[in-house]
Amino acid sequence: MAPTEKTVRYTAQNTYLTQNPITQKTKNVWLVFHGIGYLSRYFVKYFEGLNPDENHIIVPQAPSKYYLKNEYKYVGASWLTKENRHMEIDNVLNYVDAVFDSEQIPSDVNLILFGFSQGVSIATRWLVHRKIQVKALILYAGGIPNELKKEDFSFLDLENTTIKIIYGDTDEFLTPERLKVEKVKIDALFQGKAEVTTFKGGHEVKPEIIAGVI
Repeated sequence: MAPTEKTVRYTAQNTYLTQNPITQKTKNVWLVFHGIGYLSRYFVKYFEGLNPDENHIIVPQAPSKYYLKNEYKYVGASWLTKENRHMEIDNVLNYVDAVFDSEQIPSDVNLILFGFSQGVSIATRWLVHRKIQVKALILYAGGIPNELKKEDFSFLDLENTTIKIIYGDTDEFLTPERLKVEKVKIDALFQGKAEVTTFKGGHEVKPEIIAGVI
């Protein structure tokens, strides 16, 4: 007799990180999704070039931790894999909802959604799931999930939202074929309003680009 896979619901906890308090001087709140292999406390360092008085940074933590390489010393994390994908997506989106609600972001600040690498898929899925207006959507060196369609973004005010696509010209994960597919997808989803920026380099985060992106 074949084994039976079952599902249970339970309460889980996860951390997230913030940098710079929200004050009357705060202009921008960044909701930032790191790439595979990162922890939030290391990823936040890429945002240190932003004015701390004007920028509040929120960095959710991917839930699936694992040891990097074979040294059992350094820890990284992943948002999800192909295993039980739909259930894992739901879990992650519920977690991001909890983070966002916990922060109680003022309505008079600019909300900036940022995703790097695997974080691009989480940022775009959460945006579509939450259907919230953002001042800027910054997708850095990652792919938009294939299941997302133009109508999923129909709620977005593209006249008042900055869409930026950023990647390195030698990024080993973005082959010419994949870039071609992504360009067609981006043009369709954002009606040709996305700004594309390339830099000399590979699959890496450049703090100077982040500092000048808004």
